[in-house]
Amino acid sequence: MIDLNTWDGPVEVQADIAIIGGGAAGISLARQMADAGREVILLEAGGVDFEEATQTLYAGADLGMEYYPLGDARLRFLGGTTNIWGGRCVPLQPIDFERRDWVPHSGWPIEFSELEEHYRKAHADLELGAYDYSDELWSGFNQGAPEFDEDLFTTMFWRFDERRERFAAPLPASLATGDNVQVFVHANVTHLAASLDADAVTEVRAESLTGKQLKVRAKRYVLAGGAIENARLLLAADDIENQGIGNRHDQVGRYFMEHPHARLATVAATDASAAFAVWSAFRKRFAGEVAGADVPLAPVLLPSSALQRREEILNTALTFKMQRNASKGTPLNRQLYLSLKHSLNPTKTGRTLWQTYRASKAALQRTLREPFERARASLGMTGLHVMVRAEQAPNPASRVLLGEERDSLGMRRANLNWQLNGQDTRTLQVLAQSLNTEFERLGIGAVDRAPWLEAVAQDAVTPWPVDASIGNHPIGGYHHMGTTRMSSDPTTGVVDADCRVHNYTNLFVAGSSVFPTGGWANPTLTILALTHRLGLHLLK
Repeated sequence: MIDLNTWDGPVEVQADIAIIGGGAAGISLARQMADAGREVILLEAGGVDFEEATQTLYAGADLGMEYYPLGDARLRFLGGTTNIWGGRCVPLQPIDFERRDWVPHSGWPIEFSELEEHYRKAHADLELGAYDYSDELWSGFNQGAPEFDEDLFTTMFWRFDERRERFAAPLPASLATGDNVQVFVHANVTHLAASLDADAVTEVRAESLTGKQLKVRAKRYVLAGGAIENARLLLAADDIENQGIGNRHDQVGRYFMEHPHARLATVAATDASAAFAVWSAFRKRFAGEVAGADVPLAPVLLPSSALQRREEILNTALTFKMQRNASKGTPLNRQLYLSLKHSLNPTKTGRTLWQTYRASKAALQRTLREPFERARASLGMTGLHVMVRAEQAPNPASRVLLGEERDSLGMRRANLNWQLNGQDTRTLQVLAQSLNTEFERLGIGAVDRAPWLEAVAQDAVTPWPVDASIGNHPIGGYHHMGTTRMSSDPTTGVVDADCRVHNYTNLFVAGSSVFPTGGWANPTLTILALTHRLGLHLLK
């Protein structure tokens, strides 16, 4: 482990493979390469803990829809944003990989079946217990699944990685125990140097905030800096190709996707106990509370593949909350939590406080949450609300761009123009109607669309407002996807099916920036599965 801030070694170093970015993808790939005996250099822009000076290099402007401040939307130190990750894991579904005629720009150049063995490897790496995310897990619950029509809805299960900061220091120090790995921290990549023929990368240049410089030469280079930073580095490498590396067809930075969050509806219950039972069935279950489960589980409701095809909608996760009416605003306890969370920098001390709070809250929820929520619901203080974690339709106008402002290293900052389209909101209209059909059939009650969604149907408001009352992540899941999307055709994407940048022989991309579509699922398990697949390809 080498700190570039104080590095007095050679200005130029060499390896078989150079990996840019020390998050989940970069560290996993480095381990895989190191275990196979390859010489590896891993370049991490931050240090081993949060530092304000390096974090500010992520700052940029939001040019489109309201989004989280870019300087806060991901973390720039070893382990990356997984340092404050909730551990929620699930694979994408087969339909998520398909070219869906009703979803423009959809379709991966690989199928689900090509990734399944790698999902299993990622699952094992995260110590997630039995490889089972299916609705068969309902058999271990005290209560069964609500009897939704299988032609309309299906269920899957999230599994939760309980290990704190799995990719953070000092765990990555194990990479540096042999003589074939060098992990540089405070190594901010400032340039990818392309060959004169624009068909390969010849070197990577890095610089610390103390002015130390480093050149890295390798046989293969892998960008693993996240969807925003990967696009930024490719766009900024414009000395040979004036639009940047991999951008001959103006594809780099496009198709930025999130999983936007919103309130879908409230339930006007005809049977309050039935409405409460729906929430109870879908709440998170801790390890040991479900027969045979050795990690926490949480079921999620999804539109069936049949409903998606028939109604030409996107895949989207539906969750249920017992909550007071949204018109009353954000509860005081959540306001206090969010205030505390955002007033603390995510240093080791800050993260420990946050993790202690989460652990204490979880302990209370194991025993007190259900009777507490039942009492509030019986008094009419709360009702059943439906939330969405939505798939975003791939949209070429939703993109990362280089701004004119430069950071302290002279790099042009990355700006974000996040855009949704009509298909995103139409999906919610269909889901609300389909859920209403089912709730009425089951005798639970009517599903009333959220006021904003009702207004969208009448063309009365701008779609997708930010509703702070829905939870701790009111805009989206901090899931950055797209920007270097995978495609078999270089005119419609940035990397090929092997994650190699089109027209470049030795440059690859790891992480969710290669996703052509985001699906409904949290991206980390898919990131790690793709990383394992990429590692095997590089070893060949």
